[in-house]
Amino acid sequence: MLNLFCNSIYNNGNSCPTYRQMRGEELEGLSVDELQQLEKNLETGLHRVLQTKDQQFLEQINELHRKSSQLAEENMKLRNQVGQIPTAGKLVVADTENVVAEDGQSSESVMTALHSGSSQDNDDGSDVSLKLGLPCLPWK
Repeated sequence: MLNLFCNSIYNNGNSCPTYRQMRGEELEGLSVDELQQLEKNLETGLHRVLQTKDQQFLEQINELHRKSSQLAEENMKLRNQVGQIPTAGKLVVADTENVVAEDGQSSESVMTALHSGSSQDNDDGSDVSLKLGLPCLPWK
């Protein structure tokens, strides 16, 4: 900003003396009072830079805390949803009309497999059978 200001004052390509002095150049001709004033200006500017930087860090930290809370809440919701999903051993097929047989299996063998493997609680010692067979091919 100061550089733009200095360039607007010195349009002939000359550098701004104050800007060079702030960079630590051309200090030889300055009095003690001028050096102290320059030091005060630099300290004030540095203080503002540090305040701005600290403010930006605090804003980033607050944003990360907000995102962390949001992710923790979403994680809790997902854990609750996973807890509500039935386990594979207790999964029961309710709609057997929509069962589609895989290639090579008749619908009867698929239904027998579903009914025999769907519930382990009904184990009364009876034999379970599974029919295996070749798929019915259309006549040519």
